[in-house]
Amino acid sequence: MSERFKSGMATRRRILGDAHVDRAEAAKTDFDAPFQGLITEMAWGSLWSDDTISARDRSLLTLALLAATGNFEEIPMHIRATARTGARPADVMQAFMHVAVYAGVPRANHAIALAKKTYAEMEEKE
Repeated sequence: MSERFKSGMATRRRILGDAHVDRAEAAKTDFDAPFQGLITEMAWGSLWSDDTISARDRSLLTLALLAATGNFEEIPMHIRATARTGARPADVMQAFMHVAVYAGVPRANHAIALAKKTYAEMEEKE
């Protein structure tokens, strides 16, 4: 296990939470293990572990990019992560408003609907 993988797993747990990572690890198979290793090292070990920008800013960038590129399935996970990154709902709304202007209103609208639903679910669990 590489140092980048170890760092990535620690960062992944810090940002997404142990419960999420434990579920993902339990669902891992021989087929997707190489992909899980790749994202743990690259996304979490290289990008998210770098301290050039804050976790809050990285969280907002990630949400905006997911919405702008139409990768909506990852938005709820990253909305839940804002509880650990420090990105407030008002910050997220600003990111999605940028998406509306620069990438399209329909994408921003869908991302906002997903965020509203996820925030409501998070409040229910409190």
